[in-house]
Amino acid sequence: MKLQRVALVLMGMTFLFAGRSSAQDVKTDYDRNANFGQYKTYSWEQVKTRDPLQVDRIKSAVNAALAAKGFTQVASGGNLSMVAMETTQKEQTLDTFYNNFGGGWRWGGLGDATTTTETYKVGTLVVDLFDTNTKKLVWRGSASDTLSNKSEKNIDNLDKGVEKMFKKFPPEPSKK
Repeated sequence: MKLQRVALVLMGMTFLFAGRSSAQDVKTDYDRNANFGQYKTYSWEQVKTRDPLQVDRIKSAVNAALAAKGFTQVASGGNLSMVAMETTQKEQTLDTFYNNFGGGWRWGGLGDATTTTETYKVGTLVVDLFDTNTKKLVWRGSASDTLSNKSEKNIDNLDKGVEKMFKKFPPEPSKK
C-alpha cells in the first residue's frame, strides 16, 4: 500500500512539472480589415532585448518563418515594418506534497503537507507588424515559455515559438 502511495505522488509530481515545462503559450491577433494579400515584403525597424545575442536569433527565427510563407526581407521600405520585443519576468509556483494520508477525512485527515515555493523565469517575445504606409499595427504575435539555464534549449524554444506564432500567417481574408 505504501508503494502505491509513493508511486501516486511521483506520478502527480511528474504531471505537475511536465505541465509547467511544456507550457509554451502562443497568441496572435490582427486587424480584421487589413488586406494581407497586398503585403509581400518586410523590413526590420527594431528588436528590443536586454541580451544583444538575442537580436540575431530573433531576426533569424522570424526571417525563416516569413521566408517559408513567401515574404521577402528588404533593407528598408518593405510593405510591412517589424518591431520585436523580448521581456523576462519571474514567476512562482507552489508545490504541495502530502504524506501519511491517514485513511481519509473520517480516520484522521490527510496527514502532513509540505509546501515549497519555486521561482522560475518566463521569457516572452512579442512581434508587431505595421503597415509601412499607414503606420498602423496590422498583426501581433507573442510567445511565452519558461527559460532554461541552457542557451541551446532557449534557442530551440525561441524557434518553436516563432514557428507556432507564424503558423497561420498571413490570416485568411475575412468573409463578409
